[in-house]
Amino acid sequence: MRRNPFDDLEELFDRLSNQFEDTMAGESGLAVPGTIGVDVADTGEEYVVTADLPGYDTEDVDLRLVDGALHLEASRSGTETTEDGDYIRRERTQRTVDRRIRIPEPVDEEGVEATYNNGVLTVTLPKLAGSEGGGHEIDIS
Repeated sequence: MRRNPFDDLEELFDRLSNQFEDTMAGESGLAVPGTIGVDVADTGEEYVVTADLPGYDTEDVDLRLVDGALHLEASRSGTETTEDGDYIRRERTQRTVDRRIRIPEPVDEEGVEATYNNGVLTVTLPKLAGSEGGGHEIDIS
């Protein structure tokens, strides 16, 4: 079976993106603008992805597992107004952030769980050998 040349290109872009993010974050731990800060842990039996999403509600977050990658997008509207007067400074505006995290091994899509507590999203992805899936939407509790 011939290999799809676009898979190689996608892998190259993933590597370049990761290298760029690593370079930008460096030792300081600074986040790359427009992205979500994540940690990915391998516990042996599962992957645990932790993402910081302060100020977002669970309804604002779209989480999907597609083609071996976890797609995370969060969108917050900036329509909040104040009844006490005019803003002197306004930095909390509408913002959409997204991140795609490649999962190195197949996972049990039906066993994936996600929780959101105090602005921290935690996604647990149990490993499954030899599985392929067409995509799975993940509910956040």
